[in-house]
Amino acid sequence: MIAMNFGSFLSLLILGIIASIVLHLIVNYRMLRGFDGFMNKWIAGWIGAWLGSPVLGHWGPSITHIYIIPALLGAFVGAYMVTASAKVLAMARTAAIQQSPAAPLELKKAS
Repeated sequence: MIAMNFGSFLSLLILGIIASIVLHLIVNYRMLRGFDGFMNKWIAGWIGAWLGSPVLGHWGPSITHIYIIPALLGAFVGAYMVTASAKVLAMARTAAIQQSPAAPLELKKAS
């Protein structure tokens, strides 16, 4: 499945956009608010859909040698994992910043 034709690429692209639309617009599970977050989920969904059939198996209906159900499950998992990872990293960073605030700067008069 490494070398694919245009039909397979397009099928994976459509499955990835379905997963990103559901997660970004319907469920409101976001790492970034605008178009950037949607595109990140779309790319992660495409990669998850690409890995879905080899990992989850070859079953269910297929279009252009892409098994729809495993690819769609992989697209959801890929988009969810990228978003969850980004959220965990952001929360860890804000927690680290809040725990160790910078010492206040004191201005001393030179005498």
